[in-house]
Order: sequence, then C-alpha cells, then structure tokens
Amino acid sequence: MTTHPLPRPRRMLSVVLLASLTWMTSSCSSPESSSSTPPSTTMNENTHGHQHGGHGHQHGDHHGTDQPSGQRYVCPMHPEVTSDQPGACPKCGMTLQPSGQPATGGATYQMHFMATPAQPVAGQPVTLSFQPQAAGGDHAAVPLATVHEQKVHLMILSQDLSEYYHIHPTFQPSGRYELPFTFKTGGTYLLYQDYQPEGGGHQLGRQTLQVSGPTRPAVTYTKDQLRWEANGYAADLAFDKTVRAGQPLAVSVTVSRGGKPVTDLDQYLGALGHMVILSEDGADYLHVHPEDQADKGPRIGFHTTFDKPGRYRVFLQFQHAGVVQTSDFTVNVGPAVA
Repeated sequence: MTTHPLPRPRRMLSVVLLASLTWMTSSCSSPESSSSTPPSTTMNENTHGHQHGGHGHQHGDHHGTDQPSGQRYVCPMHPEVTSDQPGACPKCGMTLQPSGQPATGGATYQMHFMATPAQPVAGQPVTLSFQPQAAGGDHAAVPLATVHEQKVHLMILSQDLSEYYHIHPTFQPSGRYELPFTFKTGGTYLLYQDYQPEGGGHQLGRQTLQVSGPTRPAVTYTKDQLRWEANGYAADLAFDKTVRAGQPLAVSVTVSRGGKPVTDLDQYLGALGHMVILSEDGADYLHVHPEDQADKGPRIGFHTTFDKPGRYRVFLQFQHAGVVQTSDFTVNVGPAVA
C-alpha cells in the first residue's frame, strides 16, 4: 500500500465514467432518537448506483420546532433514505431534510473536467481543471458553498486503490477550479469531486483518467486490514458489530503514537478526521465525517452503512502536531442477514 502526504492547500465520496462524463449523487448516519418510539427510517430499493457520504456531522438533538403531521424527511445525499422524524442519515450522518423542500431545489448538476495537456504523462505536471455546471442549461458556472473549509474536495485514487490523495483545487478568474498535479506512474486513475452548490445539496462528480507512461504492478487486497502503522503512528479500525451489508454501524478509529494514546488531535478541515470508503471496484463511494465529540482523541467515532457485501478500502485522514496523516484499511463486508 502506498500512501502519500497530502499537499496543504485548501475540503466524503462521483467518479467512474470517462473524463468527459460526469454525474452526481447524494448521501448520509442516524442517531438514536430520544423518543420512546423510534423514528421509522426507510432505505428504498431504487437507490442510486453510487454512494456519496455526507458532510454533516451526526446530531442527535432537535430543539424547539413543532413538526407537521405526516411530514417525511430525506437525506440530501442518499434520497433513498427517508424517515418520519428529523434525524441523521444512517449512511453518512447528514441531517435529514423535509421532503417537501428538496435539497437541490429541483436542479441537477454536472462537473465538467479537462486536463492540460489532454493526455497526462507520468512524471510530468498536468493541470486538472473542474467547473460545476447546471445540467441541461447553458452550462453557466455554479457558485459553490464552502463545506469543511473548502469548495471542492478532490479525491484521486489509483485504480487498484493503493494510492489515495485528498486535495483541493483553487478557484480561478476563469470560473474554474484548478490544481497542478503530477502522477507518479502510468495507468488508470479515479477522480472524485465532492462539492455543494449554494442553496443546493451535496454532489459528487466522477471521472476515469488514463495516464500514459511506465506502469507498476497492481496491488491486491484480500484479508481484513484493520490496523495501520506509519510515521510513528498507529490507527486501529473497529466496528460495534459484525460487518454486514444493510445494517447501521458505529465505527471507531483509535490513534496512538509511540504506543501511547493521542489525546490532542488537531482539527483538520473542521473535524477530527475525514473518512472515505470505496468499494473494491470503485463504484460505491462514501465520504463520512465524525460524530460530534468533546475530546480530542484517541478515539474518533463515525457511523455508516454498507449497501452491499464485498471488499472495501477505507481511508482516514487525521492531523496531529500540524501534520496530516493518511491511514488506510481493508474491510470485507458480509451479506445482509435475511
């Protein structure tokens, strides 16, 4: 496994079409209700083909608002997730929104992508350029909201999911978001852009990019890898129950340094940690942010749900002593219990 220190530019999950093709999805983890009758949460069968975990933290308290009878709530990132009470999505933790107020306002979006030069070559710099657009219109630029301190969160992964980069293109006078980048080897790379139009819901753009030049042997993952060690740090991934598809899971990562718990983690992009989960084929993407907690480690808590069985790669970034660490794990998800 190769991980790399991230550039410190400056902020979940879409990207498996060719570079000229983009699309968007939405997604979200559900807190327990304080009510004596638990809320009903439904995940419909007509789900989108790609997941995108939300940027909302999990919030369990809702104050001072009377809810109309019969109101339904929907996750802005996973529209197949609905509930009869306010709460958070069991997939990504985003706050559910009243179904009568669509998060996107009825609009759909696409991310236009281009590379300069058009054919990237390993070892040579390339400019990656993105422009969010309203789909089906004049493709005018779409103003973006700042989410976790950034307007576009770009994830770049090698096709074998052994290389992972979380970086942030910067806005240019041309109206595009651009980033210089150098691919170390040739091969196929997956690009995911996590963004939110102003007044809209979270979106995920995805492209596949072919880079010419010498390739390297693909890395394969088979067994669970729940412990990461590098740079004097260790991180241990754990779940509150057997990992199966379709069930809400409490996820924790415990960070140590030199064998001692780290209790003074830095805030990184407005949170103690950022987790990205990808299915082995790169089709399912989930960007998850931690639950609210008063301490600064060593445990970072998350909630998520795997939609289907299979092998997944999990990447967690945290910051300590001013340096961002990128940890990686492998999880085999069993089939749902009938």
